[in-house]
Amino acid sequence: MTLNLEIVTIVLLIIYLESVLSIDNAAVLGAMVSGLPEKQVIPWPRPLQFLTNPIHRLFGGQRSAALKVGVLGAYFGRGLMLLFATYIIQNPWLRVLGGLYLVKLAFENLGEPEYGEVEQVDFERVTRKGFWTVVLNVELADLAFSLDNVVAVVALSNNFWLVMFGVGVGILAMRFAAGIFTVLIKREPILKPAAYVLVLNIGVELLLEDLAGIHIATVYTFSISVATLALAIVYAHVKPLRVIRPVFLWLGEGMADVNEVVNWLFRPLGALVKIIIRAARALWQMVRVSGKREPARESLAPTSPHKKTP
Repeated sequence: MTLNLEIVTIVLLIIYLESVLSIDNAAVLGAMVSGLPEKQVIPWPRPLQFLTNPIHRLFGGQRSAALKVGVLGAYFGRGLMLLFATYIIQNPWLRVLGGLYLVKLAFENLGEPEYGEVEQVDFERVTRKGFWTVVLNVELADLAFSLDNVVAVVALSNNFWLVMFGVGVGILAMRFAAGIFTVLIKREPILKPAAYVLVLNIGVELLLEDLAGIHIATVYTFSISVATLALAIVYAHVKPLRVIRPVFLWLGEGMADVNEVVNWLFRPLGALVKIIIRAARALWQMVRVSGKREPARESLAPTSPHKKTP
């Protein structure tokens, strides 16, 4: 009886901790997918367009599909991180990479273009960010958040299946919270940039903990997240607070400049990846074309005139 009570207590603690830690994940997931069309089908590449109807029936439109894919990615990410939890704890550089990615993601979405560059930047952003870009960012954010969540959850129990059960229930809670947050963003658009402020908070917390040894307790992290969302709504509705808007614009321009420098530094790597992808596509096309030509050559091969019939 004591053992069962202990197991139930641990599971409830894991579910609570996972739900608290996932508030940022849910807010960001909701913010990321809020710009996708609600009823349009997924834009599959030409070789995979046969999946359009069955996947649409199963996952729904682009926004719903991105949410569901995000939850599946969260399950995969948490499971993967739990399997390698010991390695992650012993190698803090992984959490540093996760923190840097979250800071980069926040700067990319909070950055404000300088005056005169608004139309160009907005056009590029709309052109560049399609369904698959959103899905990729959702999955990468899931992995980055998983680094932090798993380290905290594993401290409660070393029973893998017990932890997985608690984490699974917590992720389900995150799924519903993300859906609610998407609806809230329609009513309170300020919550979208506020969600990326949460991302910035988590990224900075990861970097502070692993680079400076400064640990922020979970209760304070949760309080900061709730306070950030509440202050954002207050700022949106209390007009006298708009006097500090120039400060936010100045910070946004600085973030955009930093993000542009980082993108410029990684541009050679991106070009290399594009070259590899194009080469792989060209090779695949050559293989397909050669495979179609071989049967045609065999069917057109002439029969020998000297061959005798029995």
